[in-house]
Amino acid sequence: MKIGIFGGSFDPVHLGHAALAEDACRQAGLNEVIMIPARIQPFKQDRKTASGEDRFRMLALVAEKDDKITVSRYELENEGVSYTYLTMRAMQQRNPQAELYFICGADSFLKLDTWKNADELLRSYSYIIGDRPGYREEEVKECMQRLRETFGTKAIRISNKQLDISSTVIRERLAAGEPVSDLVPPQVERYMKEHELYR
Repeated sequence: MKIGIFGGSFDPVHLGHAALAEDACRQAGLNEVIMIPARIQPFKQDRKTASGEDRFRMLALVAEKDDKITVSRYELENEGVSYTYLTMRAMQQRNPQAELYFICGADSFLKLDTWKNADELLRSYSYIIGDRPGYREEEVKECMQRLRETFGTKAIRISNKQLDISSTVIRERLAAGEPVSDLVPPQVERYMKEHELYR
């Protein structure tokens, strides 16, 4: 059993997030991808986000379209900062027989060894790395090799659809009353309009 864990603010979830979840699932042969919206991200503690419930519901709309994608409230239901090592521990306890893969973009992967309890993260779990526009192939390869030699880290590089989409741009467009249909799934766009998010 191989399960992908995909965390983030998802504020809002967009086409890039959906594509990375789908491509990781197919290319790495995962049985399931669990998308987990953060309560408070360690690197974004000073930023106001849409409510956890709204972000969860938008992710659930994306998950409805793919039977291998599910959404967890784990981080939303836990007080304090959403540290990845705690989430991965909890997901492993819930799925003791599974091999867990943390899904991330190249930008996050390059910084993994600076995260809280990085040793535990890098020794205990596997990684699926998606391409992000602007990140050098050679830099990621060197990082993969260094982490494998130092921690025994197993990492898979996938060739995902590279969509240069930012949640920040989506929020700015919505605040200005501009369309975002080229950036988010249609069901997410409808939800944001109905609930007047980011206006």
